[in-house]
Amino acid sequence: MALRAHLQSLDKRHEELETLLSSEMKHPHPDDERVHELKRLKLRIKDQIAKLRQEGEHAT
Repeated sequence: MALRAHLQSLDKRHEELETLLSSEMKHPHPDDERVHELKRLKLRIKDQIAKLRQEGEHAT
């Protein structure tokens, strides 16, 4: 159950980062450093989610 809660937390954070990224991209002159950082964080979380899901599949 803890794994499921952690995955939900990561999914939520990933969605929050997507919202922030989308908002930043709507600016006439988006901050390139912020965009890069948000994309990097999103990718890190996506990788964590994939790893946890893969580990969860092997555990069952």
